Amino acid sequence: MKERQGIRVALVLLYLVLGTRGSTKTIIQWENASEILTYPQVNKTMMQDGDVYDCIDVNRQPALNHPFLKDHKIQMKPSSFPIGVNINSSVLHVASQADLPIVECSTGMVPILRSSRRDQTTSHNTDQFINKDVQIEEAGIRYSDDLHGVQATINVYEPKVYKDSEGYSQTGIQIDNGPMGHLDSITAFYSVSPSYFGDSFARFHVGWRDGVSNKVCFDHNCPGFVQVSYNVGLGGRLQHVSVYNGPQYAIDIFIFKDPKTNNWWLVYGQDKIPLGYWPSSLFTHMKDKGSFSFWGGHVSRPTASPHYPQMGSGHFASEGYGKAAFIGSIQIVDKNNKLVTPNEHKQLVGSSDLRKYTVDGYRVSKDGMHIYYGGPGNFV
Repeated sequence: MKERQGIRVALVLLYLVLGTRGSTKTIIQWENASEILTYPQVNKTMMQDGDVYDCIDVNRQPALNHPFLKDHKIQMKPSSFPIGVNINSSVLHVASQADLPIVECSTGMVPILRSSRRDQTTSHNTDQFINKDVQIEEAGIRYSDDLHGVQATINVYEPKVYKDSEGYSQTGIQIDNGPMGHLDSITAFYSVSPSYFGDSFARFHVGWRDGVSNKVCFDHNCPGFVQVSYNVGLGGRLQHVSVYNGPQYAIDIFIFKDPKTNNWWLVYGQDKIPLGYWPSSLFTHMKDKGSFSFWGGHVSRPTASPHYPQMGSGHFASEGYGKAAFIGSIQIVDKNNKLVTPNEHKQLVGSSDLRKYTVDGYRVSKDGMHIYYGGPGNFV
């Protein structure tokens, strides 16, 4: 396809960015989880691929430490799904399902990743993240409309990121609302971040920001996201990732607003398994709806570093299926609570740096939008 105008997303998936082009100043509010999260009762401790998880009573999980969630009654499943959502859909998928990180906690418990591993790998550079000049690049689809949900099938790779660069590469879906500088935002994504986790695995995360405090949070690093799944370990390694010119794996992610409670739900897979939700009370501008969204890849590096991470498979979008990463089955939930294909006249497709990352293969069908995206950065 002909490349469209390059895009720069106003709110990146994990960072509050001040500025629109070139080098940007960031305000990153990494919280020390050990200072925020207290576990009154640990049922048992589990290991998953070297990560340590504590199984916590669902009613005593970190989310409920948020001041806005005092006396919050946990909603264990959505009150309903949007019109047109197919559970156990028979639609043929071109890629196998990647497995979310599974931790064998008991029913009624939720797994919480311990912070000690992350503290050990990042304590030396946490302060350096504050007010650091970073270079942000994105490639994907940006969409503006009244939004009550977004979904996509996301091809999972493990893009290469220089271990000592403090950069990262991630792909996901995001929905936002609010004025610049005070955006509410929620997102689900996978990320490769060696400087933060000490490895190069693709890990599954959720994130959010409220426009009042401007605090950026992910997983259980600060209270807010209410987990209901007893066996999915947020922040853990995804199993089965795609291989260039080989087997392909993907994750099906769906975020939507519960029309009865106004909570924003995250469900996974063709079976729409509930993972948890962001309570509407966390937000100012997203209590009712979102106003814009992003599906695509995102990379970051310090401006002082010459090392651009890979995005997606690390190959340009023009290489197509099995070689370039894809995002497919892109749909939205409209104001009538119906799952529909986005209006192609309200979207912008492109890349912020066509020399390093591209978008191609854009198409629209009854099953939604589809793109290939990504690139090598400056890996050769």
